[in-house]
Amino acid sequence: MSIRLNTKYLDKFITEEELRSMQGQVSDAAAKVENGTGLGADHLGWYTLPVDYDKDEFARIKAAAKRIRENTDVFIIIGIGGSYLGARAAIEFIKTPNYNALTKDSPQIYYAGNNMSASALGELIALCEGKRVTLDVVSKSGTTTEPGIAFRVLRALVEKQNGGDAEKIKEHIYVTTDKAKGALKTLADAKGYEEFVVPDDIGGRYSVLSAVGLLPIAVAGCDIDELMRGAADMKAELAKSGCVLENDCYKYAAIRNILYSKGKALEIFVGFDPAMTMTAEWWKQLYGESEGKNGKGLFPTSVIDTTDLHSLGQIIQQGRRIMFETFCDVKSCGCDISIPTDSDNLDQLNYIADKGITVSRVNSVAMEATCIAHTDGGVPCVLIELEDRSEYTFGQFVFFFELACAVSGYILGVNPFDQPGVEGYKKNMFALLGKEGAEYDAIRAKLGK
Repeated sequence: MSIRLNTKYLDKFITEEELRSMQGQVSDAAAKVENGTGLGADHLGWYTLPVDYDKDEFARIKAAAKRIRENTDVFIIIGIGGSYLGARAAIEFIKTPNYNALTKDSPQIYYAGNNMSASALGELIALCEGKRVTLDVVSKSGTTTEPGIAFRVLRALVEKQNGGDAEKIKEHIYVTTDKAKGALKTLADAKGYEEFVVPDDIGGRYSVLSAVGLLPIAVAGCDIDELMRGAADMKAELAKSGCVLENDCYKYAAIRNILYSKGKALEIFVGFDPAMTMTAEWWKQLYGESEGKNGKGLFPTSVIDTTDLHSLGQIIQQGRRIMFETFCDVKSCGCDISIPTDSDNLDQLNYIADKGITVSRVNSVAMEATCIAHTDGGVPCVLIELEDRSEYTFGQFVFFFELACAVSGYILGVNPFDQPGVEGYKKNMFALLGKEGAEYDAIRAKLGK
């Protein structure tokens, strides 16, 4: 397997007996996932997705990606939360966060509808000037405000670029939405846009291996067959044993809950490469929305080191002992750079250069040194080792953390698949914007508006 859990930094925080004591809870939670007997069981489609995905749609995704790569200069994914985070995480992990600057044979890829910034949308429109633009709008309902506004604006741009020609416009707008209902489905049917499905039984944060993530990932030139193979292999590997000491995924879920029971309030995802930045954002949504409810849940946050060691490193090392870290160590990044010797040696780095130590080796040692320092400072460190930044590894990564999240949520005693709390700001926003309805009238009256 391309992913392994290493617990060598946890000995002073968690005993083997404590892990063994979690077996009953882990087994019960895992059975709820496998048998569909827990809360939110109607959203377990992600669990079998790596092996039972729609092969016909998968072929259409690859065909559409090929057309987009041939007829597009700027490809824009319109969506928020799980509708874009997984795809962006995959593209930047597998390729590079500098994708648009370095790509030669693919469209530039941008993201819209994930914020309300007029300046950000205006800059994106300016970037589209004189370019062939293709949109992929991702929304199950089609009525989510952020992507809805962006789609209105950018659809008008595409329509203008193509002179209002309906046939040409269809070649540059793709829709990923509900298979049978909703505003976006209705529009796509009326306009003849090619449609892909947001599965009914898969929530947004678990949807990266569906068409939601696969179309953008394929447009970026990634091998989505390898992505799915990685996820399928991880699923098969994790099915071999339900023992909390042998199954890395279940062990990780148990560790999180043990540390939570000992007063840890935050889990920090740690990457040592900028390519992990959006992967961390995907992970934060996955765990934040899945576990943060009923007054429970670890607060998921992230750092990208060594950069953040020079900002947040101090508080992690010596602040309140309410946190633990999950390090993701990529063993091979596919690139390395030698450090030259300097005769002046004013920066005092010849002790590295003279030994032939590379930049990757320095980064690896920095991670090890950080784990040791933070452990000594009272911060438990979980280590997840990733073989490389390939499609295969990312597929394994996604399934590993999705299953761990579901199991961990059930151990915690919450529904890992709903997110009722996200509606609060929306109702207030609709009321303040003047949306009609008794519910919004009541909110306005409460706010004195």
